[in-house]
Amino acid sequence: MQTPCIHLCSLVSDTGFCAGCGRTLEEIGSWVSYSDIERRRIMALLPARLAGAAAGSNHMETGSASGPEQAL
Repeated sequence: MQTPCIHLCSLVSDTGFCAGCGRTLEEIGSWVSYSDIERRRIMALLPARLAGAAAGSNHMETGSASGPEQAL
């Protein structure tokens, strides 16, 4: 089974996405029950999610982000 997990599990409170893979906590928990089609659909969304999170991390460096990451 294909997975986007890179073992950098940390939930970003501002977005609700994992900082490592870009999935939501619900998607992570349900991953094994999803069909291959559903997993591919979610994986297609992840690059944009991670790019948005990376843009937000630039704000963290300047101190304008509103929330820390939380380990899953």
